[in-house]
Amino acid sequence: MKLLLENAHVEGIRYYEAYRKSGGYRAVEKALKMTPDEIVEEVKKSGLRGRGGAGFPTGMKWSFLAKPEGVPRHLVVNADESEPGTFKDRYLMEFLPHLFVEGMIISSFALGSNTTYVYIRGEYAWIPDILEQAIAEAKANGWLGKNILGTGFDCEIYVHRGAGAYICGEETALIESLEGKRGNPRIKPPFPAIQGVWMRPTVVNNVETIAAVGPIINMGGEEYGKIGVGRSTGTKLMSACGNLKRPGVYEIPFDLSVEDFIYGDEWCQGIANGKKLKACIPGGSSVPILPANLLLKTAKGETRYMNYESLSDGGFATGSMLGSGGFIVLDEDQCVVRHTMTLARFYKHESCGQCSPCREGTGWMYRILKKIEYGQGTMSDIDLLWDIQRRIEGNTICPLGDAAAWPVAAAIRHFRDEFEWHITNPEESQTRNYGLAHYADPLEIASV
Repeated sequence: MKLLLENAHVEGIRYYEAYRKSGGYRAVEKALKMTPDEIVEEVKKSGLRGRGGAGFPTGMKWSFLAKPEGVPRHLVVNADESEPGTFKDRYLMEFLPHLFVEGMIISSFALGSNTTYVYIRGEYAWIPDILEQAIAEAKANGWLGKNILGTGFDCEIYVHRGAGAYICGEETALIESLEGKRGNPRIKPPFPAIQGVWMRPTVVNNVETIAAVGPIINMGGEEYGKIGVGRSTGTKLMSACGNLKRPGVYEIPFDLSVEDFIYGDEWCQGIANGKKLKACIPGGSSVPILPANLLLKTAKGETRYMNYESLSDGGFATGSMLGSGGFIVLDEDQCVVRHTMTLARFYKHESCGQCSPCREGTGWMYRILKKIEYGQGTMSDIDLLWDIQRRIEGNTICPLGDAAAWPVAAAIRHFRDEFEWHITNPEESQTRNYGLAHYADPLEIASV
């Protein structure tokens, strides 16, 4: 069943006329005849969980919003999709912008937000124009602006372009940037629901979460909640990439097995070039990597499914997370050490530097991984890496430190033999990497 991508094939669906003819904005008509509390209750009944990574129940998050008299409230949509391997929100904004706009109107009404903001990733340079066109079309047809459909509800939506910082995917850093300040995460509490943008009550949700609100109102929260399995209700968009025959954005049911998703003809159709599956990062670069045996089966030998509970079964020792839905597949020829080094370089670059464990630890891990990858490591470096990631996790203001530590921990836990191979076979490792001349900074080895 497709709830978000049902009309993705319709010609001209990006534009208002085609979207309206396909049933668009019926959910707004229905929602504006309800009370805001009734909409929140429907979202609670649906069991919708945040699709940005944490998986927190959306209706519960909305119910936390403070409602002081005379104080404006805001909905802020996190479109800063910067996690490596994730591009599902880009697809929604680029090809189904009115689905997103419709979800924002309903959510704004439910939350009492008369001014709503979309904070979009700076690298998505062409998408703000698409969104702004959809917003203008919606306003021209009476779905935005003053006194929408004669209900007395006013709403304006503004698109704010970020400057290209991954840290602004963290909700409080996003708020700081939206306010015109450096995108550093805030210490919590207070949480945004109490003091968010301009110290006003604020709800921050990501694009896919908000886009799902329209289908929930159309079909009812209880019916939506019947789709899926357990606490993983509805459907989920997945960004599938890496060594796959057919990468892309897929809307999946939560009762789909991981094996069927990778090898099924309807989905990714298997590993490219006839190779074997080696490992996968199932939820974006920040979640633990899993080897093939634990990706397809749990430690107990049970089938893994594409949902929150199944992928995390066993904790970080034998499990991972659904996260933001960035499904990165590695074939048998891929080097886990090299990929881990690449991710460490990303987190080193994107750390805001506010917390010393993250500021110093991410760079330290990157330099050690680079040293190992290029055949200059020692066995003690592996233990040092483990110790560094352990000291970063849980010791920073925001989750970026955890996001940097988890991939390193999982790579060592499941692929320690590859780390040891680089150390015991330095000449082969250097040859494979075309020699030390390819270091961006040769002094980095000496600084470890």
